[in-house]
Amino acid sequence: MSDFGLEKINEYIYRIPRGYRADMIVPGFIYADEALAQRAAQEGVLEQVVNVATLPGIIRGSFAMPDIHLGYGFAVGGVAAFDVKNGIVSPGGVGFDINCGVRLLKTNLVAAEISASMRQKLMHELSRNISYGIGGHGKVRLSQLQLEEVLYRGVPWAVSHGYGLDDDIEYCEQNGRLDTAEPNKVSERAFQRGANQLGTLGSGNHFLEVQELTQILDNNAASIFGLFEGQLLVMIHSGSRGFGHQVCTDYLKVMAGATAKYGLSPIDRQLAYAPLGTDEASDYLKAMACAMNYAWVNRHMMAHFTRESFEFIFKKSAEALGMDLLYDVAHNSAKLETHQLDGETKKAVVHRKGATRAFAPNHPEIPQAYQGTGQPVFVPGDMGRASYILSGTKEAMKQTFGSTCHGAGRVLSRSRAKKQISGNELKQDLLARGIIVITSHVPSLAEEAPEAYKDVNEVVEICDGAKISKKVAKLRPLGVLKG
Repeated sequence: MSDFGLEKINEYIYRIPRGYRADMIVPGFIYADEALAQRAAQEGVLEQVVNVATLPGIIRGSFAMPDIHLGYGFAVGGVAAFDVKNGIVSPGGVGFDINCGVRLLKTNLVAAEISASMRQKLMHELSRNISYGIGGHGKVRLSQLQLEEVLYRGVPWAVSHGYGLDDDIEYCEQNGRLDTAEPNKVSERAFQRGANQLGTLGSGNHFLEVQELTQILDNNAASIFGLFEGQLLVMIHSGSRGFGHQVCTDYLKVMAGATAKYGLSPIDRQLAYAPLGTDEASDYLKAMACAMNYAWVNRHMMAHFTRESFEFIFKKSAEALGMDLLYDVAHNSAKLETHQLDGETKKAVVHRKGATRAFAPNHPEIPQAYQGTGQPVFVPGDMGRASYILSGTKEAMKQTFGSTCHGAGRVLSRSRAKKQISGNELKQDLLARGIIVITSHVPSLAEEAPEAYKDVNEVVEICDGAKISKKVAKLRPLGVLKG
């Protein structure tokens, strides 16, 4: 393959050599099979991988997960780590939906034992309790002082106010809180947008799915995770809503100013950045941490309302229904982490944009219960096919700063999908396949059609083959709540 000078390392990894372009500091690494690598080259997304490889202080490589597609500045599915001494932070490397992520609730229910009419009632109750769609106001209304407390304390705030369980904190990435959050670094407009959106799903690719576990792929990890074939599970995918979007919007302007102030010249204005250690970088990281905490609380609140919905339908307590939190993972973040590089301990700010942390067994930052398996990883697919549970690996720590894919990845833009697919026909087709879909806007459902996404089975196979995460279980959708 000649485009971008791609070199095949093995069946699952391609490299863009550092010499492909004179301004590259590190090579690019593309996790893909030949077909996906060719698609990425044709779509122009590899140009974004190369551009990221030019940023100051980047370490080891500019990484692209197999679900990669065009994004703002960084590609979605991009990973890059920057040295704390001479590196940078870029909002384009995190994205507008800061801490978009996934939370997975278990149950002890057997999917096959729940009738179609009962599933209809359950989906209706979930739609009553959880706001979904563009805008969307949640049940919780907060004053600015209360919201400041949410931004600072994260999930522990929610638990202390009667939402969720104490154990939920342990089974959330970072325990549901970045302690670097400083609400005074957030604009008044962000506060306004975030005041009434806690516990809301939003629109776009966000969803709540009731799923059935159809296949165990790693018996040991599945047993430790508390999984069994036929199990009913609930996957919640959402982020920081308008609050996080506003934080990103505000700090893109700040970074544009920093570019001029420090005489910087990023190759793409969407990669505007500030050197670590400057006021601009520090302020962004503090505001971003607020949005991270907001998103964790947002998913936490939806999980609480999900438990209440199940209790109402099945007339049992959430505890009796076994509705424990398996884990909660973030997709869009820039976090200070410690990694081993060539036998040395190094601190770096790791940007993951549309990528999941996949820390290995025995890592101190994952729950004690998962020390033998590695961190749980969730990879949503699409409404019509499958999703996966994976686990983190030692190879991920060596290769990708403990990172793996976050989903299937788009192949059709939203506008193209709406032109090619009918939302009404899609909804009926899914219902005929036993998948109940509740949405706020049926025509927009086409944007999230299975045809708009890569095949998640192929994406996960690459991550598993490259050993940056390990397959544990396969799930299929039964009911979907979609914005």
